[in-house]
Amino acid sequence: MSEKEISIKVNICDRFYPLRIKTSEEEGVRTAVNKINERTKYYNQNFSIQDKQDALSMVALEFASKQNSTLAESSDFLTINTKLKRLEQLLEI
Repeated sequence: MSEKEISIKVNICDRFYPLRIKTSEEEGVRTAVNKINERTKYYNQNFSIQDKQDALSMVALEFASKQNSTLAESSDFLTINTKLKRLEQLLEI
């Protein structure tokens, strides 16, 4: 049985966006919206950004940079883990 979908409206920088999402995704989406709004508010207050589009661009850059960093760390971890497993195999012989 497929999961039920719901329609919600989210407010990002004083603009409303309609979304159709799975019920289980609602909390995550609302948390993401809150983070976006908090970070845009931070950029508006601390960097004298007047245009909401500029603040949203800075938030997008911040989130994308963090995502790339996390992916690189994850890749490094997998490489190290693979090498350690190979070393374990060599030591067992």
